[in-house]
Formats: sequence, structure tokens, C-alpha cells
Amino acid sequence: MSYDCLLFDLDGTLSDPKAGILSSTNYALAETGYPPIPANAIDAYIGPPLDFAFKQITGTRDEGHIQDLIVKYREAYSLTGYAENTLYPGVAGLLEQLSQKKVRMGVCTSKRADFAESILELHHIRHHFEFVSGGDVGVPKWQQIHELLKSRVISREAVMIGDRNVDLEAAWRNDLDSAGVLWGYGSWQELMGENPTHLFKEPGELVVLSP
Repeated sequence: MSYDCLLFDLDGTLSDPKAGILSSTNYALAETGYPPIPANAIDAYIGPPLDFAFKQITGTRDEGHIQDLIVKYREAYSLTGYAENTLYPGVAGLLEQLSQKKVRMGVCTSKRADFAESILELHHIRHHFEFVSGGDVGVPKWQQIHELLKSRVISREAVMIGDRNVDLEAAWRNDLDSAGVLWGYGSWQELMGENPTHLFKEPGELVVLSP
């Protein structure tokens, strides 16, 4: 099956953000009086929105306190965290191949749009994407896709590509097909729990989604 637009998640799908997210999270925790978390504990929080992550890490539901943590996180992320990010092997080649085929592509990420733009520019892949939909606190990804549909940036002939259950849930809640990818942070069990239309093990396999 081919689609008229490939809608990519960013973290865990196009690039590996772990180092920058870990350092920025621990900076925010230290600045607000919490102990740091180990590297192997951050994986669960890569993909979902920041407020969800900090609520899970700290156990607090105080929205004002969560906002303080997010401000400190973004303080560190805007300086160095966004650049502590590596492109997954095979992604650059895939995007070049799809661009040569004139495939429409966009990015839909829970990350704030300016951070997403900086990362795409950092890896010299921004030119492959027609648009970037960035998220913010309190805006689930399914609402981002809803707005893209409402504004006719995409149609229901698009497919959402991502590594976490929130990506696949966002697709089916908007009657879109979905493609789960196994090189990111979501497990096979997590992705299969959302009944993806497609499931891929390597970036190069995604070319089958194009016309």
C-alpha cells in the first residue's frame, strides 16, 4: 500500500535523543531538588510529552511544580541537549531515496517545533520535509494529527510512522494507517498492542510505503 504523505515521529524514529533528554532531565531534577535518574531509566520517557514524564519520575501532580521542571528542562535542552542527538543508521539514505521519488513527508512530534526544527537542521535533513508539527504540554499527538487533517495539510491517505504507542494511537484515533518501527524505544509488545497497519525492523524497509 502506498500513501500520499509519510508522517514521521522524530525521537526514536528519525533520531536517537537519549543523551540530550537524559542530561536535560537530570539538570531539571537537580535544579528542583530531586536525585538524578540513571541512564537505563530514561528510555520509558522518550516519546511521550514532558509533563507525563515528570509526573511519572517525581510522583507529583502539582501542575505548577511540573511547569517549573519543564522550564528547567528546556533551559538545558535549548543550550546543549538538542545537539546531543544522533541520526539512526539508514535514515538519511531512506529520506534521500524518498525525496528522489517526490514523496510528500512531514514530521509530527511531541517535541516543541523549534527544537524539532533545530534537530532536523543539525542533521541536514530538514529539506526533506514539507512541514513540521511540534507539540507542547497538554497537547496529545492525536490532537496534532487532528489539526493537520482539519487544516488539510494531510489527508486520511497519510500514514503515521513512529516507535511508541502514542504515535500509533494518534493514528487510529484519526482513522489513519500506522507504521510501528522497532529500532526506537517502544517494544514489539507495546507497538503490537496498538494494532499497527505495518511493522518495520529497519529504516530502509519504509520505502514500501511510498508510491
